Parts: sequence; C-alpha cells; structure tokens
Amino acid sequence: MLSLDIPNSATKPELSTPPHILVVEDEELIREMVVLALKEQGYEVVTAIDGRTALNLLQEAESPSHSSFDLIVLDLMLPQVNGLDLCRLLRYQGNTIPILILSAKVSETDRVLGLEVGADDYLTKPFSMRELVARCRALLRRQSFSTATKPSVLQFKDVTLFPEECRVMVNQKEISLSPKEFRLLELFMSYPRRVWSREQLIDRVWGLDFLGDTKTVDVHIRWLREKLEEDPSKPQYIVTVRGFGYRFG
Repeated sequence: MLSLDIPNSATKPELSTPPHILVVEDEELIREMVVLALKEQGYEVVTAIDGRTALNLLQEAESPSHSSFDLIVLDLMLPQVNGLDLCRLLRYQGNTIPILILSAKVSETDRVLGLEVGADDYLTKPFSMRELVARCRALLRRQSFSTATKPSVLQFKDVTLFPEECRVMVNQKEISLSPKEFRLLELFMSYPRRVWSREQLIDRVWGLDFLGDTKTVDVHIRWLREKLEEDPSKPQYIVTVRGFGYRFG
C-alpha cells in the first residue's frame, strides 16, 4: 500500500523555472498520488498512461514550441510499450533524461535489468511519497550539476567524446557504446589520470542502489577496451592500477 506522506511544502525547491516531470503510470490511483506529491513540491507534471503516449510526448518535447522534460518517472508494466523497452529505446536514441523506474518487481534480477537498460534509479512498490520525492529531487540535482559542469567536447589523444550527443569517436571513426560504457568513459575522460576504485565507479555510474558485485565493473572495462584500444591486452587508455582500480591515460 502506498503512503501519501507528502513532505512539508517548506522543503519545496526554490527554482525560477520548476522542473518538468513526465509521469508514465497506467494505474490511476498511483498516478494521481504521484502527481499530487510532485505538484506539492512545485514541479510541473505531465502524465501518460501507456508507453506509446509517453514516446509521443517526448518527441513533442523536442520541438521549440514545447517544454523539454527534466525527469521521467516510469512504471514498468505498461500497455503498448512497456517501461523496459521505452527506457532501452530512449537510451539507444541518445536521450539522457534521468529515469526513475517504479515497479512491483522486487527481485535483484529485475532491479539490475532496469538499471542495465539505462534507468538512473529504481523504486519498488509499495513506496512512500516521501521517498519518491526525495529520489526525484536527488536525480534532478544530479542532472542540474552535470548539465552545469559538462563541457561540449572531451578530448584525449585520439578519443573524442561528445557528452550532449552521446557520441564517441576513436581515430575519427564513431564507435557504438552502451549507456553504461558511455557513462564510464565520460567519467574517465572528465578526470584524466585520476584513479577510481571499483566501488567509486559503481557509485558514480550504477548508483548506490546497485545490487551486483564489483566484477560488473571489470566486465564493462573489458568491453570498453575492446572498442577503444588498438591492443586491449596492452591498454593505453584505460589502465589498471593494481590494488587500487583504474585510471584513464
């Protein structure tokens, strides 16, 4: 059962332009409670009851006459296009809007799958509105900081990364990366020569709620090396620092 313990309005974010949130949920009661909780915080909220409608709204938001979305609150079990497919499609298209998944599926496998296809956070039902608002606020804050500090291009030797376009060029040839591979590389290139532990990489790329183990990092590093390095067995870009983790360059 959901808890409508909406945070006190005194905690509302004081923003000149309130964040624009898309809530995709087919269950009317849950949808109405989520909308009420978010509007109480001063957010502008648009709703969709199925994945197809959500896609149309996101496409409209790309036009100059419509406001773009700052966050998507996405249910998994949706008519027409389910939440996982919608999330996967958005990331494949290079859409980097933060996504908070809502789901009644509570197994570790389901949560890991949701995060692996590109979601930024995962909240299981039943949940309280207080926790929902807190997670939305955290994702919006992270996105705001990322947008404010993100350069238009990251360059290191023969590797060029375009953060806003989600594109990577190696030796002037574009390569295809998964969302997690792209985020790993973007983090590495934003802090060249800094050593990252596996735990730090999981925190920054997968999030605090990640339920897997550190081997996931090693697997993604191996995949990245196969796409970046001339000889993956002798990496020049992503270097292993024994006993500590990895560094770029």
